[in-house]
Amino acid sequence: MGSGQVTSTVPTGPSEFQGKHVTVAGLGVSGVPAAKVLHARGAVVTVVNDGDDARAREQAAELEALGVTVRLGDGATLPEGTELIVTAPGWKPDKPLFQAAREAGVDIWGDVELAWRLRGPEAAPWLAVTGTNGKTTTVQMLASILKAAGLRTAAVGNIGVSLLDAVLGDEEYDVLAVELSSYQLHWAPSLRAHSAAVLNLAPDHLDWHGSMEAYAADKGRVYEGNRVACVYNVADKLTEDLVREADVEEGCRAIGFTLGTPGPSQLGVVDGILVDRAFVENRQKNAQELAEVSDVNPPAPHNIANALAAAALARAFGVPPTAVRDGLRSFSPDAHRIAHVADVDGVAYIDDSKATNTHAAEASLASYEPIVWIAGGLAKGATFDELVVRSAKRLRGAVLIGADRALIREALARHAPEVPVVDLDRTDTGAMLAAVQEARRLAVPGDTVLLAPACASMDMFANYNQRGDAFAQAVRELGA
Repeated sequence: MGSGQVTSTVPTGPSEFQGKHVTVAGLGVSGVPAAKVLHARGAVVTVVNDGDDARAREQAAELEALGVTVRLGDGATLPEGTELIVTAPGWKPDKPLFQAAREAGVDIWGDVELAWRLRGPEAAPWLAVTGTNGKTTTVQMLASILKAAGLRTAAVGNIGVSLLDAVLGDEEYDVLAVELSSYQLHWAPSLRAHSAAVLNLAPDHLDWHGSMEAYAADKGRVYEGNRVACVYNVADKLTEDLVREADVEEGCRAIGFTLGTPGPSQLGVVDGILVDRAFVENRQKNAQELAEVSDVNPPAPHNIANALAAAALARAFGVPPTAVRDGLRSFSPDAHRIAHVADVDGVAYIDDSKATNTHAAEASLASYEPIVWIAGGLAKGATFDELVVRSAKRLRGAVLIGADRALIREALARHAPEVPVVDLDRTDTGAMLAAVQEARRLAVPGDTVLLAPACASMDMFANYNQRGDAFAQAVRELGA
């Protein structure tokens, strides 16, 4: 961990935007609020957007009524006179618009960067969470712990609550629990969190970042300028490497979390107890009990890791141990995250539709045994050999659905040929019911039927929520 002078923590004052020509790249959930905020602060705002559909035209009309210029169907050309670009996080760095901006010496910010710079001088500090999987759950756990400590807080950022709204709204906060994606971090050069965690790193969004190295580097930006703690995953060396490379404030500490017995400056698990050996006196010898594993809902291994990361950030902010316990007890995960749907004829049916990549599916598969696995969808360039090798011994059978199911079928044939596989060649609305019925046929009492697709859902469903709902409905029909 490096230590250096941090000079970019002072937010930009609202007056800086007066008369400034700002281009907002993209409409949607981040572009529209950014355009409104900048316009209200006197900027001359032009919004450019690749698409020109009904939703875009509706948003454009709303902004144009305020006096904002909107160009639909042209997201490639840099408007004349642009002095700053504020981009939606999903816009790729290699877009022609950004290349033109770099050649013209124009800065590019994301909406997170804009929110950071617009914070008031007494603004609430940020406890930030990123990682390939588990971000939303960890941030929600963190917010629950902070609330249990009596602090005014909210879970914001990539979780769906705009940081601009949180920073500029009327409500006052003591601290914010902030989920940040790699896209958002890429466009947030001056962000400096109080403390931050990288939960894990696995190949994801490589088409956007260009390489695993670039993806990891963007995740690692969350540690830059941390004041108190950089929280990393002891089981994931890449996260610890990012801490070592980070330029932090003097006195900031590296804090690990582990599912094993923690060493000094770590949080971990001892005899079913979550313990802290980081934020205690004489951490060489002492440990503080925080909560029981049974306080974590659900107590799957990867979710216990999420809880430890949340606890580490909360403890870095000075939260007492009782608040960690109470916050974890009161936390309920969002739908479609290793959610127990029902038991039917002695078989448990678990909905983890949110497991949209191999890393998340592997964590889910590690939580149960034996399993009838329902998997498949859009692979997004993923391969499944490593996942199958690590999970094969847990599988009673597999039912495959979706456009890229052949990739999983072939990996199973290579590495788990003894596992019976049902290949469902259908994408109609009854496909999930058929999958659940086939899984029931393969399962025996004591088994778990697990929907952990390891793939995106958009080949058959609008999103992973709809896929999980279809699974739950199919299970309910079995029970009936």
